[in-house]
Amino acid sequence: MTAKVKDVMGKVAIAVPMDASFADLVATMQRFKVGAVTVIDADRRPVGVVSEDDILLKEIDPGENVLDGPRRREEHRKAAGTKAGQIMTRPAITVTGGTSVRDAARLMHRNRIKQLPVIDAMTGRIVGTVHQGDLLRVFVRPAEDILADIEEIAARLNLGPDDLRITVSGGVVAISGQVPRRSDTKPLLHAVRRVEGVVEVDADLVFLVDDLLIAPPLL
Repeated sequence: MTAKVKDVMGKVAIAVPMDASFADLVATMQRFKVGAVTVIDADRRPVGVVSEDDILLKEIDPGENVLDGPRRREEHRKAAGTKAGQIMTRPAITVTGGTSVRDAARLMHRNRIKQLPVIDAMTGRIVGTVHQGDLLRVFVRPAEDILADIEEIAARLNLGPDDLRITVSGGVVAISGQVPRRSDTKPLLHAVRRVEGVVEVDADLVFLVDDLLIAPPLL
């Protein structure tokens, strides 16, 4: 099974309107103990995000300089803002409840953010927030649940308990035994690595037939 954002997300939508004041932003972050808040329009659709870094620009911005590039000018704009709509980073990076946990984690890593607003796929309105800590829940799945998923994968590949020995401990899967063909090894291990909760796979597999061996041409 592939875990979805809806399985781990927080049901509280941590958001403020575009006209929220600087003080409102700080108070919201402190109240919910988060490092960023989503900014929404009048229809509750995310339009941007204000992070702690954006807030701190008020303290560290040295003022404009004629030699400043686009990035510094954007920081000056945020530092001068008094409302959420003026301070926010835009556009907002969002996910839906149907987004896989893996894809949400990739988005966070790629954009160096720690939370994402979750929107309704039909209306685009915010329905919740997913945090890095929420995504980590998939790595604390019970070993028996992980094992059941792997056994289901093996069955789909026509591999039974007589063919494979599988153990799971701390998210590490040890799998040994034999597969009919060498070409069966790669899809098996690829599928096992994608099981939610699997941290690493330690494989010791043999094959009966090397169907990937290319025979030399006849002379």
